[in-house]
Parts: sequence; structure tokens; C-alpha cells
Amino acid sequence: MNPYKILIIDDNLSVLRTLKLVLNGVFKTVVTTPNPKVIPIHLQAGDIDVILLDMNFDARKLDGEEGLYWLNRINESPNAPAVVLITAFGDIDLAVKCVQQGAEDFITKPWDNQVLIQKLECAIEKHRAKQRTASLAAQAAELHDKIEADQQLSLEDMERKHILEVVNQENGNLVKAAERLDISRQTLYNKLKKFGTIV
Repeated sequence: MNPYKILIIDDNLSVLRTLKLVLNGVFKTVVTTPNPKVIPIHLQAGDIDVILLDMNFDARKLDGEEGLYWLNRINESPNAPAVVLITAFGDIDLAVKCVQQGAEDFITKPWDNQVLIQKLECAIEKHRAKQRTASLAAQAAELHDKIEADQQLSLEDMERKHILEVVNQENGNLVKAAERLDISRQTLYNKLKKFGTIV
């Protein structure tokens, strides 16, 4: 059994029951609902790993637009989970549109249980890899901005910044800070006085 939590949303209660039976022994937690309007409530806890989302909730409209609407709402939420869409009306164009709008995968009814499980687990891993990449990219951008900002500093400003960082890291202990900076305590005191810093 994997450690993941899955939320299944489908207006067909027999489909929900079947999916719960199939996935109960695979996922640690399986939550089902026929109503997509409760998606924001389920997302609040931030503990859902993947959502299996039906594409159609109105028998009069079978174009998949409802599924796309909810896919976009899910993707707008902080720490959005992976989304796999499910529909009885397989359509390659719609599948491509879903993936372009952030779905990790797409499956049609009737489904093969092993294929479904594999797609769900792969979707979680793929989604997490994307999140890690985005996080690393954000950290790299932040580091780049910091380096650029440092390059604008004068030599004196850089020295001041470095000294204050070391003093801060040593919780104001000038003896330890001076040792780390490889200068005397008196020199450090004089520099701090020059910077107008009260320690």
C-alpha cells in the first residue's frame, strides 16, 4: 500500500463505489464525493496527493468543460495536488487540452484497474518532480538576485554586510565574531562604531 491520499470526484455513485473498492488497498486514504463544489474544502488541509476528477457532471453537457473548469480551480490552489481526469467520452483533443492546462494524465471509462493505478502513481511522482523543479528554480532566481544586489555594493558596503552577518550569527558575541573574521576584538568594535551599529 502506498502512503498517498486520493480524492475521487464523480457524479456516478456506482463508479465512485467501484473506484473506492479498487483503490482502497492501494492508497492509504481514499475519499470520494459526487459533488465537485466541495473540492475547495478538501484542498484546505493540503494533504491530498492526487485527484481523480470526472470530466462531466451534467448529462446535458458532455464536452468536458466542467472538468476543465475544476482542473483550473484546483491548479490555482496553493500546493495543488496532481490531477488525473476520467471520462466515458474519450477524446484525444480534449486529453491534450487537459494536459496543456495542468492535468498529469487522462483515462477513459471503462478503465483497466492496473493501468489506472499506474497512471495515478506516476501522476503523483511526475507532479512532485515538477514542484521540486519549480522550487529549485525559485531558489536559483533568489540567489541570482542576491548576487546581483551584492555586485552593486561598494567594497565598504560589502565589508559592513559581511561583518554584521557574522556578528548576527554569533548572537552579538564580539569575541567569537572577531575570531571568525580573523581580526582583533578592538578592530571589530571600531568598525561597528564606524558603521553606527549598537551591539
